[in-house]
Amino acid sequence: MNGRRLIGFGYAGLVSVFFSTTFSSTAVAAEKPRAPVSTPVKQSARAGEVQPEDPIKLVREVVYNEQHDHDAHGYWRYWIERHSTKETRIDLQVETPDGPITRAATSNGRPLSAEAMEAEDRRLEHLLSSPSEQAQHRKEYAEDERRIARILVLLPDAFIYEPAQEQRLGNVACYHLRFRPNPAYPAHSIESRIFHAMAGDLWIGTQDKRLVRLDGQLQENVDFGYGILGRLYKNGWFRLERTSVISGNDAGDWKTQRLEVHMQGRAIFFKTIARETSEVRGGFTSVPAGLSLAQAAVLLRSSTALASGAAHPQPVALVLP
Repeated sequence: MNGRRLIGFGYAGLVSVFFSTTFSSTAVAAEKPRAPVSTPVKQSARAGEVQPEDPIKLVREVVYNEQHDHDAHGYWRYWIERHSTKETRIDLQVETPDGPITRAATSNGRPLSAEAMEAEDRRLEHLLSSPSEQAQHRKEYAEDERRIARILVLLPDAFIYEPAQEQRLGNVACYHLRFRPNPAYPAHSIESRIFHAMAGDLWIGTQDKRLVRLDGQLQENVDFGYGILGRLYKNGWFRLERTSVISGNDAGDWKTQRLEVHMQGRAIFFKTIARETSEVRGGFTSVPAGLSLAQAAVLLRSSTALASGAAHPQPVALVLP
């Protein structure tokens, strides 16, 4: 695989939670993605003001920008703080052309035990020494990328948008759009049926037309196989927040800084399922674009050294074999 990818967009965690193999047996033919269209936003006499009739054009422009983000996207390492009912864990992640690799660093605010660190090392060594594991890693990464692309192309056509309103989100000037399902949209795949059943809010940066935040909530139950094979229950919700990060050479990327997914459902044979994700990301540091999996693993191991009392792993010098 080459370095052209959407990983910086940060959707992989979202799609893996929404569209996991729980409902894979109910899948039908996937939506045929429509070609992205770069449509300039109609401007009024006041620069930067979006006319009320232009929300779909604005969304199409954002989708185009996000899909072409990987043309010149950088590679990054960062920490991920994951919260669950049983544990708060910090993982370290490094991006490579073959997909990201991860290593656990702390559990409930404490460094991993010697046994847990050895287990993490064995897992990484197995990946590095097994061609079949590497092939599977690349396959899963590619499948995530395809799902991300299918979700992106839903945005302009699957929803009806209210006129854009200018609003600041933190320190970012945004266009705020509310959306609801478009009843005329023919949703067929699992991705499209779940996503199309949502209503919510979308914030888009006014300066570079990038997605800053996306909130969605299921408006109705989503059944698979008429409810026999599975169901996601109404009122499940998600939130995706993104931030602009700058590398040492002033190259800027947009990265996911927060992801919340809270879904309840029932799978085949009436097994109740819960999809709960709560994570925060930070400490973004650029890494060379050509990192191999082995080099990324070296970087992960060195990055697990924590400063005494620090809440998160501290940046360390980049030393590669």
